[in-house]
Amino acid sequence: MDACSQSNPKILQTCYFSRSREGEQFIPEHVLSFQVSGTLTVDDGKKTYVLEEGDLRLYRRNKLAKFVKEPPVDGEFRIISIYLDQETLRKLSKELNIKVTKPADISDSIITLSDHLLYKSYIDSLGVYLQLPEEEQNAIMETKVKEAVQLLLKINPELKDILFDFDDPGKIDIEAFMLKNFHFNVQLSRFAYLTGRSLSTFKRDFEKIFHTTPSRWLIQQRLREAYYLIKEKGRQPSDVYLDVGFEDLSHFSYAFKQLFGHNPSQVAKMGDI
Repeated sequence: MDACSQSNPKILQTCYFSRSREGEQFIPEHVLSFQVSGTLTVDDGKKTYVLEEGDLRLYRRNKLAKFVKEPPVDGEFRIISIYLDQETLRKLSKELNIKVTKPADISDSIITLSDHLLYKSYIDSLGVYLQLPEEEQNAIMETKVKEAVQLLLKINPELKDILFDFDDPGKIDIEAFMLKNFHFNVQLSRFAYLTGRSLSTFKRDFEKIFHTTPSRWLIQQRLREAYYLIKEKGRQPSDVYLDVGFEDLSHFSYAFKQLFGHNPSQVAKMGDI
């Protein structure tokens, strides 16, 4: 894969030289992200966000999202991501005596941060530290993560109720959630967590509602959506399979033919008639 990275467990610099739609579609931790070059398009199922060169944004934890990474012409896509992990945030909450007393007023999955000299200085410093040998990075980067949180609190104090909300997702309606989010390619354990259930309880509750297993339902739902997009919307199978939650085109084509009796390319041709 034409991708390169410099990282430690909490700070990652990634670059791509060709268009990519890879990456986990679940955000487990808050992430402070700076777009060094190229364009990143993120879709959370409700809204599409576009990050251009120089943009700084905060991704909220426990969100589903799809990512498309687009390098500039004859250049590379490059992004720096700072993972604001729960362990670090809990320590800071105690050190700074910060408590959340109300739910956050901001509902967006991704929050745009305005330009600020302190943010710029911080990002510039990371570029220097990321050039150090890995063992030297590790001694510094935990401090840099804490610095990022403190900058956020200073410049955008309204983010306190997001950063220091340590509650897990509450129990919600499985049917509504799954019908809305089946096209995100994540493990069943992620769906269970986001609906406020253990995996075993999720499977039990799911089968009561849908009268089939989650795995079987997900495949069928994704294939039906793919059929609609190919037949009615004129989309190409090679573009559709990732959008509906499949990882592999050959597996998608095989499952598609098993369900509908035709492979995706045949259905695409039928749509042209």
